[in-house]
Amino acid sequence: MSKRFENKTALVTGASRGIGAAVAKALAAEGAHVILIARSVGGLEEVDDAIQSAGGSATLVPLDLLETDAIDGLAAPLLERFKKLDMLVAAAGTLGKLTPAPQYSPKLWEDVFKLNVHANWRLLRALDPLLRASDAGRAVFVTASAAREHKLYWSGYAASKAALESLVLTYAGEVAKTNLKVNLIDPGPTATKLRLSAFPGEDQSTLPTPEQKTDLFLDALSSEFNQNGTLIT
Repeated sequence: MSKRFENKTALVTGASRGIGAAVAKALAAEGAHVILIARSVGGLEEVDDAIQSAGGSATLVPLDLLETDAIDGLAAPLLERFKKLDMLVAAAGTLGKLTPAPQYSPKLWEDVFKLNVHANWRLLRALDPLLRASDAGRAVFVTASAAREHKLYWSGYAASKAALESLVLTYAGEVAKTNLKVNLIDPGPTATKLRLSAFPGEDQSTLPTPEQKTDLFLDALSSEFNQNGTLIT
């Protein structure tokens, strides 16, 4: 039986844990070759071990996305090896700190925007030609309801996710007449380390696991999914 993403190539950021890791494993299980990007080498190796044990394949790219200039270097080796990129899953993100807006550390504020917004723009800038080269390129970016709810003390995370949403939806409009489809996914409350840092007293056993959220992503990444510029929840 053929697999859903046989002969497809996917790049996943934040692939060492949480939603990124779960989506990467699910894509590999469905036949995709997955390019795993994260800062943690150990975390990437654990995900790679799980993928290989299940019969899948992956390429590890240890990369700190806060070093945004380094993102530009992704395009050339990917073009040389794969010629195209079928799927981009931008799952890397950071909460920053829950604090009144005037008390935010300027350095932390800049890092939150650098990872949640600037790194994703650099990914689009670097990978746009590769995604357009696919006959059914798909790109999804992880967002959160905080972008639209204006929660008190969430200013850095909320503002950065609002900026990300604006960037992604604008880009989606710009590629509307191509084979590339670009969307946002808000997975909702999920048992992740980021969620735990925001709600340290929460019982995460009451929340869906990242693995239980992967269908949202796989559906949006399939060649049959033709929506563009939408928020998927």
